[in-house]
Amino acid sequence: MCTRSLAPRVHKPPGTPERANRVALLRRLVAQRWSWRHVGPGIDGAAVVVEQLRLRTVEDEESRNLHVDNSHVCFMWYYTVADVYENLTQIVTIWVYDPESSSKEELQWTATRPSRHSLILTKLLNTLGQQPYIHTLMKKKVYIPDALSEDGTWVVHLPMSSDDLMKEIRGNKVAFQDCFISNLKFLLTFPVVTIAENPKDLPLMLPHGSPLMSTWDSCIPTFAVLVTDRETFQTNNSFHTWTRIRVPPGILSDAERRNVSDVALFKNGIMFLINGAIYLKTRKTFEKLDSSKGVPETEIIGIQRRRWCTVKYLFKSARKKSLLAIWTRSELYLGYSEFRFMKIMDSSRLKEALQLNPSDTVVIQNVEYTWHPLELALILYYCSSCSTTKHTRMLLYNEDSTRWTIQDFQLELPMSSKIVTHFLYSALPDLILWDAHSVYYYYKNFTVSGTMGTTGGEKNLSKVSSGSKIHNVVVDHFGSILIKMENNVMFFSKADITDAIKLPIWANNTIKSALFFNRSSKVYLVYFSENYLVQTQEYPLFLEIESRVYNSNDKCPYLAFQHNIFSDFYFIDKGETLTIWTQIVYAENLGLHIIVEEYGPNILTWTQDISYEIASGLCTKTMYTTFFQTTNYESVNDYFKLEDKNMGLMLVQFRPSEFSKTCPMAKQVFEIAVGCDADKYIQVKGFNRTECHRRDFSYMIDKEYLRDSPPENMKVRYDVGKYGCPQRLEFNDPFHPVIELYDENGFIKIVEANFIVWEIHGRNDYTFNYTMKQSGCINEAQTFKSMIEENKGLPLDDVWGPQNYKTCFSYAVGKPGDLDQPYEILNHSNKNHLLWPMDHSGMYVFRVKILDPNFSFCNLTSIFAIETFGVIPSPSVYLIVAFLFVLMLTFISILVLSYFWYTKIYRQFIFEPLHKPPTKLKKN
Repeated sequence: MCTRSLAPRVHKPPGTPERANRVALLRRLVAQRWSWRHVGPGIDGAAVVVEQLRLRTVEDEESRNLHVDNSHVCFMWYYTVADVYENLTQIVTIWVYDPESSSKEELQWTATRPSRHSLILTKLLNTLGQQPYIHTLMKKKVYIPDALSEDGTWVVHLPMSSDDLMKEIRGNKVAFQDCFISNLKFLLTFPVVTIAENPKDLPLMLPHGSPLMSTWDSCIPTFAVLVTDRETFQTNNSFHTWTRIRVPPGILSDAERRNVSDVALFKNGIMFLINGAIYLKTRKTFEKLDSSKGVPETEIIGIQRRRWCTVKYLFKSARKKSLLAIWTRSELYLGYSEFRFMKIMDSSRLKEALQLNPSDTVVIQNVEYTWHPLELALILYYCSSCSTTKHTRMLLYNEDSTRWTIQDFQLELPMSSKIVTHFLYSALPDLILWDAHSVYYYYKNFTVSGTMGTTGGEKNLSKVSSGSKIHNVVVDHFGSILIKMENNVMFFSKADITDAIKLPIWANNTIKSALFFNRSSKVYLVYFSENYLVQTQEYPLFLEIESRVYNSNDKCPYLAFQHNIFSDFYFIDKGETLTIWTQIVYAENLGLHIIVEEYGPNILTWTQDISYEIASGLCTKTMYTTFFQTTNYESVNDYFKLEDKNMGLMLVQFRPSEFSKTCPMAKQVFEIAVGCDADKYIQVKGFNRTECHRRDFSYMIDKEYLRDSPPENMKVRYDVGKYGCPQRLEFNDPFHPVIELYDENGFIKIVEANFIVWEIHGRNDYTFNYTMKQSGCINEAQTFKSMIEENKGLPLDDVWGPQNYKTCFSYAVGKPGDLDQPYEILNHSNKNHLLWPMDHSGMYVFRVKILDPNFSFCNLTSIFAIETFGVIPSPSVYLIVAFLFVLMLTFISILVLSYFWYTKIYRQFIFEPLHKPPTKLKKN
């Protein structure tokens, strides 16, 4: 139930929206290459103007219905990109243009500099305080441009990226004549180079009369290949420019070159399936893959690579993710880096998995990767007599666990039918399949299934398409399903919707075309003819949908579905939480709500907090969903086994309880990886490896200062690039390391958890200022000495860590002992410090390691170095003995000399009277 509250007042911007509406309509029409007969006057409130539009590309014109509403967005961003390979940057030049008064080049996106009107408009908006910036949607980075240049453009320098592809140009909220600038999303990737064309080479092509074959890179849809019955074309900019893909003569016969049956595109090459064999075309070579790569040389019937882009994923095992799959009728192979393949399934194992009789026939029909980055599906059929009907089943394979799972999927088809599979943008393994005439759907984890029909109930799409066959089916991240027939008739549906609408005719039925996605993730058509070769045209999908459903009752049940899910991938580490905010706004009394669905291992707990509000007849439901883990990893029997059990990849989706084909988004899907983020690391505060200007040097460690008491002194070479700059400390300065946590985006927080340090070269001539008793220990705490004795034979890095940490603050753990020993565990809040010897200086290279078992799945370590100086020198034993000898000799000498001196004096007084008698004077 929604609770009522006072309705807020609605503030309308000043000015009339006539120009904004006119420009908004013009922008949509020009962007989609439509022409208009008349644009009506300004519109107030929610009034709608319906215009009759004429399409020039078809002979049989068909009227359209166009929805126009109030808008204060009149201007648009224009940009160009220049690649600088010297420093791996991309220079993006931005300006503002007005579709109502821009140049022809700007409308066609071929301009390299602003037109005169755009130049004046850009400088005027800059004077009003406008400044664009580029926001990356994956990593949430912001790039600010330089000041506006003299030619009326802003210039932004971006690093080339292969994992932060989607960008958006945003600006300040600055208006001119009550008009704002629309944000612009675009795809900007690391430059992809196409294969150069050699005029001496020969073309590769489909069999004569075949419909076009299209494929593109899952992460870069502008990087694509088109195969025709005349040539093969490749592009890296949505066919604005393209090159022919040809092969050297003498490798394939003419018949083989004209018999391409499948194609797969990679950044370093293009793979073709010709007469049951795999051929790889790279920039330098064209070769047949054979048994040396693990590939069967004949009878291959299909190639498949991932349709969905997964920039990040989590592997629990040491296995690698496959790049593609190839299959024969009885065997499945997965391909990895350097195009090496491994067989993972054959017909005998399939019969065992399905519990079939050895005499039954099992045939692999298709292989398809799901939206889950580590799963793929194997579509097969089995039959006994194999006369008229085949039983189609599905197995899911997880590359991480290497497990095969039989799905609740069954489909009876004629023996002559060939099916193609496509998994939808969904956390659950939802999919559609199609043959030449029908599309089959399996929604909500195979609980809803059937054959997709039209609004009139016809399930054979060929019957409502003049007998044409299904050419291709394209799906996107918004849940849209676009079905294209060979004669260019198209149908549209949505994920979880069981019927499709026939769209207005866009192109005549004689021209060959294929569907692609451009750099804004919008659908466009590529036409091919012998005279004009390749031509492109944007397809106004959502305008066509609005036009078709205008007179129907197909309305979106909600007004807004909002959320803070800005990424397809999230990490959750120990002790961390992920809170997702979602909100749905709908007309009162419809009773909508938000559904949360998950797929994958049960490794997370989640709670919800829901609030309701009613205002002006609209109900707003806001939901906070918090994901977290409650497992305690301290003092467990098998730490690593428990970690492995609670790690994994979980898929989550949020969707409204009801939606229709006119809703902008069917669901929002993302991954939650519970485990170690490979980009997470720790660093000791004050130590930096990149700003050290010292050279490598060597030093000696006296053998008596080493833990293992070796027979000789140890010479160590100090690698500045590996250890960083050492910090110089006086011998009487204690040191307390402060640990900082970082990831790919920079500093996260100060680590509060317990950690340990040890000298990596084995020095033990340092100690700690706190004893176990001073630290509050009840029982004897762990030390490196005790842990080495318990784990003999293990490297020093492995003897002590979160896997065997035991607290000393519990009566139940440990045993009483000598609590006057140094306490070797540190954390950010305790007063424990490292103390240095006072009788000699030294170079100490420490490794720090997080000890708390509940802190992270990662083995977080770092290295820092301390150099002590200013010590009181220790006197030599020989020097002391010599000094004492000299002192005693001097003392004895003084005694002897004193004896003789006093003896002389005494003897003089014995033989000579002390007072002489007075002498008599002689008389003269």
